Amino acid sequence: MGETPLAEVVAELAALEDPRMRAVNERHGDDHGVNLGQLRGLAKRLTAQQGLARQLWATGDTAARLLALLVCRPKQFEREELDAMLREARAPKVHDWLVNYVVRKNPHAEALRLLWSADPDPVVASAGWALTTDRVARRPEGLDLAGLLDVIEAEMKDAPERLQWAMNHCLAQIGIEHAEHRARAIAIGERLEVLKDHPTPPHCTSPFAPVWITEIVRRR
Repeated sequence: MGETPLAEVVAELAALEDPRMRAVNERHGDDHGVNLGQLRGLAKRLTAQQGLARQLWATGDTAARLLALLVCRPKQFEREELDAMLREARAPKVHDWLVNYVVRKNPHAEALRLLWSADPDPVVASAGWALTTDRVARRPEGLDLAGLLDVIEAEMKDAPERLQWAMNHCLAQIGIEHAEHRARAIAIGERLEVLKDHPTPPHCTSPFAPVWITEIVRRR
């Protein structure tokens, strides 16, 4: 069976656009008005189509790019292609899905983690830190956890928002997963006070690292 024509999919996306949803999404920096549940339903119906995914991405439209990330084949992207995509992905949701749904599953993930972590662009660097956080949780072998804590301690307080969030997540993950570093991770969080006063809805865990670490460890 051939790939679904791009024009047909773009028309379906346009039909799903809801001005109220767009208003909500734009408050988070995402310029689209498509309900993500409906977007996932469309992706499920289309199934994996790598050629279509590349065409959708090339439109530059945020909803189309989100759909592209759901219908692509993550292992089929080249390293340079993913690097270019990440640098174009300025909408937070596109950036997040690209890293978590695609790059994490790609054979070049480790090379990109190292490349992005050292990038002067804080949004690109935040992707490197997100991949590092994933490794802290799932494959910590070979990571210098004490060295990561050194960098977080020195740089997180004054980092731009997206990068600060990513570093804070890494700090919390180190404290949660690695008991030998837990006391230091909590102490760094308490000293820097990053996200200490962040509003947290009821029944949600605070992103303030000392609270986050303590709560998740308690639940386990």
